Amino acid sequence: LSLHDALPIYWRYDLVAIGTSAGGLMALTETLRTLPVSFPGIVVVQHLDPSHESHLASLLMRKVPQQVKQAEHGEPILPGFVYIAPPDEHLLVGPGKIQLAHSQLVHFSRPSIDLLFESVAGMYGSRSIGVMLSGSNSDGAAGMRAIKEAGGTTVAQDPISAEFRTMPQAAIATGCVDHVVPIMRMGNLLKDLCEGTGERP
Repeated sequence: LSLHDALPIYWRYDLVAIGTSAGGLMALTETLRTLPVSFPGIVVVQHLDPSHESHLASLLMRKVPQQVKQAEHGEPILPGFVYIAPPDEHLLVGPGKIQLAHSQLVHFSRPSIDLLFESVAGMYGSRSIGVMLSGSNSDGAAGMRAIKEAGGTTVAQDPISAEFRTMPQAAIATGCVDHVVPIMRMGNLLKDLCEGTGERP
């Protein structure tokens, strides 16, 4: 560890929340691979088959610099970590902690992107970024509005660069998305925003 690496970094945001569904592995890999190891904590909901064990964390772990793990109830949200919602559990956030809930389906989904984003909006407000990536339904659009209304920053993958366009298109259609970028530029935008060098809406 060099002296530079050991110095604390002041990030403008405390938490990044990402929602995705179909086409998510490629989009997540592209987003995360250019982010620094010390980046603020990231929480991810990807729609998964509720009856199967998820391998998303282990697949991502091989391709990105952060520590990637399946989220556990009550664990702290730490910089440099990416927390993936487990199958058939809603992922929410408390003050600096993960909260899992097995409450009812939302938009036929558990985990629900809307529930994650709404909890992030309520807990982190202007210190949060909501990100919508590739997916084939409209889950997360209402949650993006909640983050925007709470003073957070909202980002969507340019639908043209998405394997499945419906989810980012639905988010953009709310009129509450601050930045729309191709997936190849997503990581750099998030880094710039968190460093304070990106344009804040």
